Amino acid sequence: MPHVIEPAPTGRAKCRGCGQAIAAKSLRFGESVPNPFAEGDTFHWFHPECGAYKRPEAFTEALATAAEKPEDAGQLAFEAAEGIAHPRLQRIDGAERASSGKAQCRSCKTPIAKDSWRIKLVFYEDGRFNAAGFLHMPCAGPYFETKEVLPRVRRFSPGLTEAEVAQIAAELLTAPPA
Repeated sequence: MPHVIEPAPTGRAKCRGCGQAIAAKSLRFGESVPNPFAEGDTFHWFHPECGAYKRPEAFTEALATAAEKPEDAGQLAFEAAEGIAHPRLQRIDGAERASSGKAQCRSCKTPIAKDSWRIKLVFYEDGRFNAAGFLHMPCAGPYFETKEVLPRVRRFSPGLTEAEVAQIAAELLTAPPA
């Protein structure tokens, strides 16, 4: 089965990217994957924006053949292309304050101080997103090979206030730890 973009018939499906419900009648992206429990394929459902960020190759294929395209299809195609050009961008799973000083940055290998902002990372393996550690905010540029990470951070951290987003944006512009 090919990947699809279609209206959700009900509001029961949850997005694999952000974990939130996909509203009935809203567009959703379905990535066709082999069914691990039976013959044939099944779909993993995403909000279109989450699909563009987390599964850009499959999303691009679905967007090219979609009968009904999202209103922001051009922007989503751009974000998917960025994810393909910089594959580590697909690992972003939001931002949070460090709960302890024990976590180590995956880029610079130094501890992330308690209460400082960090980016959560996930790996996509066997049809699931698995926790993969954290990054200092200043290490984002070297790790992702681009500084354009804020839209993804915002998408997967819906509880951030505008003041927190401004703090994160400022930290993204600072130099990584030595």
